[in-house]
Amino acid sequence: MEVLGVRVELPTNQPIVLLKERGGRRHLPIWVGAAEASAIAFAQQGIVPPRPLTHDLLVTVIGELGHRLTEVRITGLIDGAFHAVLVIRDAAGRPRTIDSRSSDAIALAVRTGVPVEADEALLTEVGIVMDDPEAPAPSAPSEDVLAEFKEFLDTITPEDFGAEG
Repeated sequence: MEVLGVRVELPTNQPIVLLKERGGRRHLPIWVGAAEASAIAFAQQGIVPPRPLTHDLLVTVIGELGHRLTEVRITGLIDGAFHAVLVIRDAAGRPRTIDSRSSDAIALAVRTGVPVEADEALLTEVGIVMDDPEAPAPSAPSEDVLAEFKEFLDTITPEDFGAEG
């Protein structure tokens, strides 16, 4: 998944992290708290605070222990809350999964550059299909089609729209 960014849903002013399926059209909007939204947005914008924020501290602790975060996976939606796991490998490369809030997992992924994945079953269940904003726009109708449509408009009358029977 690509982390497209943090948006604010109107009229509730609730922050949302918007994820997009790589190579696909499904999106996953995840409602998050204001603090987590700020943490994600700061990391995406390259803002470095004068002192480490909680997510920065956790990245440092993982590294100091000789481990590395290798993946973040959004695993499910339970009672309206998205769940995630952190995949952390020890010095020998053995993976461990640790339960996480999705917002914290995404904040860590953005800081470390690790991939964010979403389980296929979750995307199938709650993914929202949206058109790709970077896709080419449909081509304009030809002059012949426009001329034919204009002729149709010139000949139609209000009675043509009358209800039958």
